[in-house]
Amino acid sequence: MIPTHRVTSGRTRRRRAHQALKAKTSTTCPLSGQTKQHHRACAESGFVRPGLVISVPKLGIGPKRD
Repeated sequence: MIPTHRVTSGRTRRRRAHQALKAKTSTTCPLSGQTKQHHRACAESGFVRPGLVISVPKLGIGPKRD
């Protein structure tokens, strides 16, 4: 199947103008002060949100427990 009309370069560029990648936003962890991504656990303290601190020793996330 062959298109009947050629898509102009301007139309292609206007369509692709909305496909750019956005930079990931980061915040500071209130417990350790390190930067972390939104809705992710802090690597040092394991803080996710108030009241939720997780520990995954295999991945090196959260406080070290013996």
